[in-house]
Amino acid sequence: QVQLVESGGGLVQSGGSLRLSCTPSQNIFTTHSMAWYRQREPGKEPELVARIFPDGRTIYGNFAKDRFTISRDDAKNTLYLQMSSLKPEDTRVYYCNAARYQDIFWGQGTQVTVSS
Repeated sequence: QVQLVESGGGLVQSGGSLRLSCTPSQNIFTTHSMAWYRQREPGKEPELVARIFPDGRTIYGNFAKDRFTISRDDAKNTLYLQMSSLKPEDTRVYYCNAARYQDIFWGQGTQVTVSS
């Protein structure tokens, strides 16, 4: 079982920036793709923000392509999501995700609130 611990959420003004972090309990970056999802409210389908694969390739949700950057620091065993030009509609709970075939793990989520 892999635990994912997120941090970095909070309250920010529109146009501001935040960086989210996710640290897995094991070194899985070479075996699992890592991603950030976000969810408007419980029960709603989470939407993909960005995913990074073991070979370093990245994909982004359309809303995230120009403002968000996913990265990882293998030495620190930490996944990041740098968010800039934040908008009130980015207010969500953001979740870290790790996936390899049927092995899928989720973090507990971190709240991001963007005030107008």
